[in-house]
Amino acid sequence: MPKNWNACSSLAAWRRRAVSRAVHRGWRWVQESGAVTAEHPGGLRFGRIGEGTRLAFPQGTVFGEPWIELGAHCVIGEQVTLTAGLMPDLDLGAEPILTLGDGVVLGRGSHVVADTRVTIGSDTYCGPYVYITSTNHSYDDPHEPVGKQWPRMEPVAIGPGCWIGTGAVILPGAVLGRNVVVAAGAVVRGEVPDHAVVAGAPARVVRSWDPEKGWQPPLRTPAPVPIPSGVTPEQLLSLAEPSEASGPSGD
Repeated sequence: MPKNWNACSSLAAWRRRAVSRAVHRGWRWVQESGAVTAEHPGGLRFGRIGEGTRLAFPQGTVFGEPWIELGAHCVIGEQVTLTAGLMPDLDLGAEPILTLGDGVVLGRGSHVVADTRVTIGSDTYCGPYVYITSTNHSYDDPHEPVGKQWPRMEPVAIGPGCWIGTGAVILPGAVLGRNVVVAAGAVVRGEVPDHAVVAGAPARVVRSWDPEKGWQPPLRTPAPVPIPSGVTPEQLLSLAEPSEASGPSGD
């Protein structure tokens, strides 16, 4: 093989590595610069955005910001849609339409569509691609295209401390209590009591908490062991690594 071919191949590989590093550094800079915070809101003028809250870049569709209030230390992933009102540039009155409490997490690609009041309680975590909406299509007139019929709107309230799994859908009129678990892919409508686990489409309660009996039906896995106070990440990592003594024996 000719030596000059090897030199050209090595140079091409070096160029690819250099370009790759430059692209990744540039994208990290774009992500950092495009993120929205209280100190750097960009072109978005929310009714309120709390300290420590961050909307990752790129954002999804965002409009009606004056009627959207975000609590402190919320984490909003990439391509998350947040809308208040049926369309941009509407006057929605004096009160907020969409409210996120402190510490809310919205996973990548999630949608929160608030044409009427939607509230998400503090410390509620949503996995990716969760869909929360206060509006549903109507189909009363069988002769008119569904998309042209005036939608139905009902408020949505999600209590504090909930966990909403990947791809779940929260429909208009849903009222979730405190510390509710919504399984991935569930479609929730109606009321869900505190400390319940719901799953399915439509979602139904599959587990609930009884103050005397505990979880019913009982949990099938043991409770996680809390990490002792004062334990460092390095110590946890060393515990997770198999030791030489626990390795396979040569006998």
